[in-house]
Amino acid sequence: MIELLEQANYWHWLAFGLGLLLLELLGTAGYLLWLGISAMLVGLIISLMPLSWQMQWMSFASFSLITTWLWWRYQHGKDKSEDKNRVLNQRDRQMIGQTTRLEETIEKGNCRIQLGDSCWSARTDTKIDAGTLVEVVDVEGIILIIKPVS
Repeated sequence: MIELLEQANYWHWLAFGLGLLLLELLGTAGYLLWLGISAMLVGLIISLMPLSWQMQWMSFASFSLITTWLWWRYQHGKDKSEDKNRVLNQRDRQMIGQTTRLEETIEKGNCRIQLGDSCWSARTDTKIDAGTLVEVVDVEGIILIIKPVS
């Protein structure tokens, strides 16, 4: 087995890397992408300078860990920034900007309003007459903050 490992040259690493990249095309969600790129990097390094088979595999392992970690770090930061703007499955944040026409006069303070097919607790800073179009401008917990649309 060791004789086989000692005979590996840069063509073997390039073929191994391309094989991993081709398997990635089957839909492994990026798991083999960084391994394939790492194998190709090892093949490029071996074409420039000879390395022992132990050093080849250590280089492959190191490149795999580094490229995977760099991608995770990039993607994690991107996901965190996108999550701040996401409203999917956050019904309270989806309510901001919704409008409805009041059925009854609301005094300053807490009240209940009909929005869509649900009844919501709401709060306003001013008295609002019946028939006025109001907009949800903020959400505090489960209470909608409403203001008249001007």
